[in-house]
Amino acid sequence: MSINSIYEVAYKGDFNQIKVKVDENISLAKATDENGRLLLHWAAIGGNENLVDFLIDSGSPVNSVDDTNSSPLTLAASAGRLAVVKLLIDRGADVHHQNNRGQSSLHYACSKGHIEIANLLIEAGANVNQTDALKATPLHRAAAQGRTNIVDMLIKSPELKIDSQDSTGATPLHLACEEDREVVACMLLKAGSNIQIENVDKKSPLDLCSMKLKNTLEALIH
Repeated sequence: MSINSIYEVAYKGDFNQIKVKVDENISLAKATDENGRLLLHWAAIGGNENLVDFLIDSGSPVNSVDDTNSSPLTLAASAGRLAVVKLLIDRGADVHHQNNRGQSSLHYACSKGHIEIANLLIEAGANVNQTDALKATPLHRAAAQGRTNIVDMLIKSPELKIDSQDSTGATPLHLACEEDREVVACMLLKAGSNIQIENVDKKSPLDLCSMKLKNTLEALIH
């Protein structure tokens, strides 16, 4: 088996094949591919929790990072691998870790609508107001994507800063309006988001709305 194909086997989750190889050569548990990824990264993306557990027991660092500074938890959260995310957290994964774009596991879970994973991360202490390289929070990501279930969960968090502004001065409400996410925009407004905040272009959320959404939001205000 070539060094490249063993990572593919880990991604596919063939526990027995990987176990035989690692038992023969324990150094494989810490060997990286051309992208700086361990077998653990690939097993996490593939979603095989038994293989993930075995690799950690074999010496793979749970918080190892690839060439994008992504940890196994980052990748598993992005891929929607709930069981692996739970296992990694239980094994000591850092829920605050950010990749080279400043994005945390919670950013990815919220952006992609993985509600159960987002809940797990928050219960494990993930910061709902953590900002990425563009100063966007998980709520910015969820609002822009129209993830109503995620937005509903986040606005119930007492720590949430609902009007956090990203590097363009946009609040989550700005993004919801700009992307015409009507349900999310209404949710944010009802939760207390300030519709008068202006971005760096001196635009309020209402300035970015379609006429239909503008009328809907103005009806809620009045």
